[in-house]
Amino acid sequence: MKLTTLTIVVPCYNEAEVLPTSAATLRQILQNMIDIKQVSQKSKILFVNDGSRDKTWSLIQQLERDNALFTGLKFSRNFGHQNALMAGMKVAGKYSDCVITIDADLQDDENLIPKMVASYQEGNEVVLGVRNDRSSDSHFKRWTAEAFYGLMGKMGVQLVPDHADFRLLGRRAIDVLMEYQETNLFLRGIVPQLGFNTEKLYYQRKPRLAGETKYPLKKMLSFAFDGITSFSIAPVKAIMSLGILVIGISLIMVIYAIVRFFTGNVISGWTSLMTSLWFLGGIQLVGISVIGEYIGKIYAEVKHRPRYIIEQDDYTPTQQAAQTAQLNEMVGAS
Repeated sequence: MKLTTLTIVVPCYNEAEVLPTSAATLRQILQNMIDIKQVSQKSKILFVNDGSRDKTWSLIQQLERDNALFTGLKFSRNFGHQNALMAGMKVAGKYSDCVITIDADLQDDENLIPKMVASYQEGNEVVLGVRNDRSSDSHFKRWTAEAFYGLMGKMGVQLVPDHADFRLLGRRAIDVLMEYQETNLFLRGIVPQLGFNTEKLYYQRKPRLAGETKYPLKKMLSFAFDGITSFSIAPVKAIMSLGILVIGISLIMVIYAIVRFFTGNVISGWTSLMTSLWFLGGIQLVGISVIGEYIGKIYAEVKHRPRYIIEQDDYTPTQQAAQTAQLNEMVGAS
């Protein structure tokens, strides 16, 4: 019976504070899975260094020297979390039966990894890690998250509430995912569109081990807006509806002005005039901004620039060597 080859992809951006602890934890889990023959000895932990400015890459290289389970992928600069995930899955998908993505801070429950693999072996091509509650979040973060998922649902975007980027994808799912060529990635919206047999596994999210979150409020809002504009044109339709509403109000004001004119009770109102101008000007600026955001995304897409640039790939040579060794063993046995 052929054992499953698993690669755990861990995107890293300035994770020097948490990496030693995270690496040790993931190594123990993967080694235990290898020992009980749940996964093959070719299974790896792949750290994707997304242009870190601290000692993250040097730590990854040290981990590689200390244990063969660790491998690394280095970007030439920072390309973003979503691109780091895509690069890791693309590189690992060529040699792995399934890939699990998990953040380096291990706020997601790493103990769920064996269950994810077991679910894959039972026939599920996609396994999603889903938070069972948000008790570890602040009240404001819980409220904004609920509002975001509710808004996306009303816009017709298929999202799994409380699921981030802790997931397992089988090779078939990865192959299909790589056919999505958009520059503006929002994997939480793309993955549910893949189809395939899917299972959700629930867990309780933990506090961050150390360091600072890579998603402060400003970046979270930008990420949410990218998700909305990548999957829906509802904001443009909302502006159109608002424009129609303003036109209706304007017609009512015209009728009101005509009535006031014929009754001889006309008062020159500077305040009302300026209020109207500011109101309409604000709507126009908002409308131009939203439409400009879509045009900007089109501009970025049509250039067809690479999502990321890999400066160093330590993963592929190790897997190629393992394949060669396995082939030689088969030839020798025959």
